[in-house]
Amino acid sequence: MRSLRVENFPGQGHQISDSNSVGDRDVLAEKAFTRMIAIERKRSERSKEPFLLMLVEVGSDPESQENQRVLESMLAVLRGSSRETDILGWYKDRAVIGVVFTGLIVTDKSLILTTILTRVSSVLRHELTFDQFNRVSLSFHFFPDDWDHSSGQGPTNVALYPDLVNPGSRRRGLLHFKRAIDMACSAVGLVVIAPLLLAIAIAIKLTSNGPVFFRQERVGQYGKLFKVYKFRSMYTNNDHSVHKDYVMQLIANQAKRNGASAKSEGVYKLTNDSRITPLGRLLRRTSFDELPQILNVLKGEMSLVGPRPAIPYELAAYQTWHRRRILDAKPGITGLWQVTGRSLVRFDDMVRLDLRYATSWSLWLDLLILLRTPMAVIKGAGAY
Repeated sequence: MRSLRVENFPGQGHQISDSNSVGDRDVLAEKAFTRMIAIERKRSERSKEPFLLMLVEVGSDPESQENQRVLESMLAVLRGSSRETDILGWYKDRAVIGVVFTGLIVTDKSLILTTILTRVSSVLRHELTFDQFNRVSLSFHFFPDDWDHSSGQGPTNVALYPDLVNPGSRRRGLLHFKRAIDMACSAVGLVVIAPLLLAIAIAIKLTSNGPVFFRQERVGQYGKLFKVYKFRSMYTNNDHSVHKDYVMQLIANQAKRNGASAKSEGVYKLTNDSRITPLGRLLRRTSFDELPQILNVLKGEMSLVGPRPAIPYELAAYQTWHRRRILDAKPGITGLWQVTGRSLVRFDDMVRLDLRYATSWSLWLDLLILLRTPMAVIKGAGAY
């Protein structure tokens, strides 16, 4: 007999199906179940309590009549072996059953897994025939999940993010349209500002030694690493540990404002940084150093509008809820944070702005942010 196994399941969501019920308990349709997984992720971020997603597959051909009978039997079994507070539904319509075990207070994941696996396998062995049990495959997925920060692949368990991996058809269509706008606007913009780019490149070459462009590894959507392009604003061969230390303090809400004066409370950013060239200070104040990122937009690594891309060592210091800023939206050249104070706000407030953008995103919102960006650059609020 094949034993029940614990594994990473690379499943993805599909379209909604009609919901059904087992006894007096509803079984959520795929779309509703996917939505509940997203809700439980957010709830876990606030409560700090983990949840466990269990996925149930039957055989290599779930659409066969025999396997469909086993799945129906499994629904009845799982209804009886799970609590009313747990969530039962179709993770993949008529193919994969999902159960979200909520309110897990015990911090020892191994103990939780052993307890649930023992209970479920015992019920299955009692309720299913030898052949039916041999068809069953279980996989378990804890949230919060572990991220492999070194691989640049973000979440190592995509089963916990079906809503992000496979969004609805309407949102998918809007995202394709957003991508088309990014490509068209960045291509035209690159031609229009070509003289400015050339002038900045010449100025950099004339005022300091080193390359014109600075390439830095950043974290894109879903944790994928890419090289971001910027005009070089620093002297070469710098020690970046000063910036790293300040960013770690910033994420931990322990950083102090810098550059305070009688007219300003200061910014959450390094000021009077000796690594920055005189021209680099001007480029940063005007945000002209970011203009080469139009190339990242053309390549599809960034969007015109979105959260700023994170540096890899930042991600390692993120709290669980911080991660959503790189999961829910593609990074952008400008965004809600840039037009709402920039470095004047704390890191947590910046993340909240990014999440507000991702939650309320629309093409109209992108247009509003783009229209507000030039004035934000002229005012220079939060820039340093």
